[in-house]
Amino acid sequence: MAASAAVTSEASDAQNVKPTRVCILAPSLDIFGGQARQAVRLINGLRPERTLQVSFLPHNPRLPGPLRLLQRIKYVRTAVTSIAYWILLLARVWKYDVIHIFSASYYSYLFSVLPAVLIGKMYRVKVLVDYRSGEAEDHLSNWKLTAVPGLRRADMIVVSSGYLQSVFARFGLNARTIYDVVELDTFAYRDRLPIRPVFLTSRLHEPLYNVPCVLRAFALIQEKYPDAILTVAGDGWMRPQLEELARELRLKNTTFVGRVDFERMPALYDSHDIYLTATDLDNMPGSVIECLSCGLPVVTTDAGGVPYIVTHEKTALIVPRGDHRAMAASAIRLLEDNDLAIRITRAGRESCRQFTWPEVRDKWLRAYSDLKGETG
Repeated sequence: MAASAAVTSEASDAQNVKPTRVCILAPSLDIFGGQARQAVRLINGLRPERTLQVSFLPHNPRLPGPLRLLQRIKYVRTAVTSIAYWILLLARVWKYDVIHIFSASYYSYLFSVLPAVLIGKMYRVKVLVDYRSGEAEDHLSNWKLTAVPGLRRADMIVVSSGYLQSVFARFGLNARTIYDVVELDTFAYRDRLPIRPVFLTSRLHEPLYNVPCVLRAFALIQEKYPDAILTVAGDGWMRPQLEELARELRLKNTTFVGRVDFERMPALYDSHDIYLTATDLDNMPGSVIECLSCGLPVVTTDAGGVPYIVTHEKTALIVPRGDHRAMAASAIRLLEDNDLAIRITRAGRESCRQFTWPEVRDKWLRAYSDLKGETG
């Protein structure tokens, strides 16, 4: 009877333990990008947990009523949105045990992350900075007054790749690695047999992602495969320059489709046979993992964290940054060797299991538990 009473008492105590109140601070889906998608996946995964009470506060809150018109004006948008966000931080952060802040670099860090860190510490709330930018090394090196000093004030730093963990270590910052989440069920796998010269790229049209390298590689591919097709998804301020370059290279069958919502990406991947990405700097590109999930063979550069998530000739083909000739040669190699394409895509799909929620869940629960254990 005593043993039974003890068990009942322990169960009752467990039920009476207050859940850890966690607020996720991240871009909302109003901002197109990987951080917003990862925030949604994390929140959806955590909300069923009985030990947590999860809320969300967007970096980019929508202003009420007519004030929302101000968010359509360049520069004014940044100012009014930042002020609204800082007011919300002051009004809400004190309610939580942990604030979990998604972090990019440079001005995004300055306006969205650093104020949250400082306000969190003011309220004696535990602060977790979830840093995700492949530009970390440059940011930490050159923003000396705000980057490293601000990050040192966080109670925990989490990064999404071993690459970023090694970068932070060089600056004396201790970070733990927790991978991004991919929803395998969202991306239906299929073998491409026979593999067709139907190519896709989907990075932002900004210098960092070096879409011109993809266009130049495709020009070489079309010399051997005149009927090859390239879809250029994504958008950005460089799009007019990229379209002009495509004309200069006399590319045929090349379509710029602009921004593609996440819900439409599985179908876009499924309709293509090879994925090209020529990024010069990256951390853990979600597009590459999504391609692995659905059997779309990838030719990628060796930028930043990419070699930490794919292995050359095992789960992808990796070429040097800026080498459009090597990218074209690797793409042609896949077209001429279906066995290689099938082998790397099947291995790539299997490798994605480490990025699924069941594999990532316990690491996040341990992170919050460790922070709560430091309270007081």
